[in-house]
Amino acid sequence: STLPAISGASLTGIDAATVSATAPVSPAAGDMWFDTTGNAMKVWSGTAWDQMSNKFSATGGTITTYSSGGTNYKVHTFTSSGTFTAESSGAVEYLVIAGGGGTGRHPYYGGGGGAGGYRTATGFAVAATGLTVTVGAGGAAAAGIGVGSDGANSVFSTITSVGGGGGGTHDTNGRAGGSGGGGGGNDANNAGGTATAGQGNAGGASGSGSARSAAGGGGAGSAGSTGGGPSNGTGGTGGAGLQSSINGTATYYSAGGGGVQGGINPVMGANGTGWANAANRGHGGGATTEQDGSSGIVIIRYLT
Repeated sequence: STLPAISGASLTGIDAATVSATAPVSPAAGDMWFDTTGNAMKVWSGTAWDQMSNKFSATGGTITTYSSGGTNYKVHTFTSSGTFTAESSGAVEYLVIAGGGGTGRHPYYGGGGGAGGYRTATGFAVAATGLTVTVGAGGAAAAGIGVGSDGANSVFSTITSVGGGGGGTHDTNGRAGGSGGGGGGNDANNAGGTATAGQGNAGGASGSGSARSAAGGGGAGSAGSTGGGPSNGTGGTGGAGLQSSINGTATYYSAGGGGVQGGINPVMGANGTGWANAANRGHGGGATTEQDGSSGIVIIRYLT
């Protein structure tokens, strides 16, 4: 015998309730149901409706595949804005990194940029529709004496990561962001910018005393460090980034930039652990010279 044809328009040998957005009531083990909301054939295991084939697929971004520990993944990487379109409902894992903040500028006292917000989770439900993906640009370093610009937000569906805060300048606080920018240096106790809960850490404060160096920007893994001094001239260290292997390669994202040298015995601050002068990492601008923050990235993966 053959199974009856199942379609939304014509039903042969099967009750109409079996083809529906609503699951049948009181099914027996082995009963089948075509879920018109999820666009998937399902079977009742005795305790739950299981999709009969793992055919979840989607379009958008740069698509790659890899295998790890016998598990196969498909990865959608967005380095610029676009649309992620699932062909049926399902669940995905995401990493959403915002753009990092730019370094503040002064001949001696610019704070390190804060890292772009870092958000990741598994089991995120998606429907069979197009979902907006926005990749945030890095914030610019101050062109003259001034505070660095904030990074731009990155967005996937309902998930928003906040751009990193710009670093402060001479006697100026760092800016708030996903992670906060480092406080600017000199003689005032300049605060680091605050962070967004669950996305990063605060920038460091410059501390008080003569010719204090600027502080490091916050990172996803730790806060920025206080600027050196009084009068020793060492910039604060940026906060550490965090690693993710969502694309099959362990990579650091969202490290804070180091603070700029102070006025006496000047030494540049170190950038946060994992910092790299590369696009699509969400790092705050560092202090080798005043630097722009790096752009963000959105990565989505699921089982194949």
